[in-house]
Amino acid sequence: MLACSVAQEIASRSEKRALIILQKKIAGLNEEALQRFVVRARKAAGLRGTVNVLVTNGAAVRALNRQFRGKNKATDVLSFAAPTSESHATSRANSHATSRVTPKLAGDVAISADIAFENAIRLGHAVAQEIKILTLHGILHLAGFDHERDNGAMARKEAQLRSEFRLPLALIERTKPERSSARKRPDSKLRGRAKLGGSPA
Repeated sequence: MLACSVAQEIASRSEKRALIILQKKIAGLNEEALQRFVVRARKAAGLRGTVNVLVTNGAAVRALNRQFRGKNKATDVLSFAAPTSESHATSRANSHATSRVTPKLAGDVAISADIAFENAIRLGHAVAQEIKILTLHGILHLAGFDHERDNGAMARKEAQLRSEFRLPLALIERTKPERSSARKRPDSKLRGRAKLGGSPA
């Protein structure tokens, strides 16, 4: 149901710009501001093509997680890479598409506004900043990074871009396991860093 309504909205908008859908209102963030951030983050990540972003409720993101990843659990952000240009070219040729040039789609990012709100409260920064952190994380996945298999390459890139965009602690940085039990509790350490973080980009 959600996929159909999102697909209809995507089809009804111009293909020239990324599609930003804020199904939940976020204080301090509108579609234009998130659009500008997406363009900056995409370029900084070295990702070509447009990135569409859906900010919706937790139940909708959970449904997408179940439908496309087979995981029936809540999550903060999902990335869906677009088909490769070869498969896209084949499908266009098979459908006798016109020769009009359309911008290449890199992929889509879906964000749970509910989890973003919880994270922002817990870490002591604005929800708008948390949405940007999650968007950046999703864009890095679309650029080919995979924090589960890349020996820290994604974590380093995310930390570098987080700093460049003056955002609070990046998603991977805050989920790293503690190496020593003598350290402070993660929540108190993260809360302190997040407050030092930044102003909206």
